[in-house]
Amino acid sequence: MQQKYGGVPSNGRGWPMIALKNILVPTDFGETSQVALKYALELASTYHGSLHVLHVVPDPSDQPWPVELEAEASGSALSELTQRWEERANEQLKKLLSETERKELGVRLMTSVGHPTEQILQYAKDQAVDLIVMGTLGRGTVAHTWRVSLGSVAERVVRQAPCPVLTVRHPALDTAVTPTAQTA
Repeated sequence: MQQKYGGVPSNGRGWPMIALKNILVPTDFGETSQVALKYALELASTYHGSLHVLHVVPDPSDQPWPVELEAEASGSALSELTQRWEERANEQLKKLLSETERKELGVRLMTSVGHPTEQILQYAKDQAVDLIVMGTLGRGTVAHTWRVSLGSVAERVVRQAPCPVLTVRHPALDTAVTPTAQTA
């Protein structure tokens, strides 16, 4: 008979069983997001889970630059601009994984419009996500803009997520200081 650990089925040794059936990877299409996707693919494969890849398109009306000028220059309304951004994001999402990978793992490619942190958290709740795997220090255009104006999306997700969050750093972009030998 399985014991319960905080309402979660136990493995019999007093620790909760790990079930990673729904894994979410938010992406800004940057290098660290690509590394996070590789981790998530491996986890989904190992645990026979499904993978959700989400890109959040920023709401043009919330941008710190005058997007109205971009909309006017292209002769379209903000809603049309948002639609174009979503279409571009969907094209980029399809390029992240092959059709075979998407079918094998039951991958769902999703876009939403709004603030990245809010959309990621809402998606995780709505889809009963078991784990969020995301890159830190993302350098995609959108991620950089949000980081400068509102702080780290990854940090906010870690603090507020309804499930565990695995943050992944790109080894080549690791800015940690390594100790050096001191000379006398």
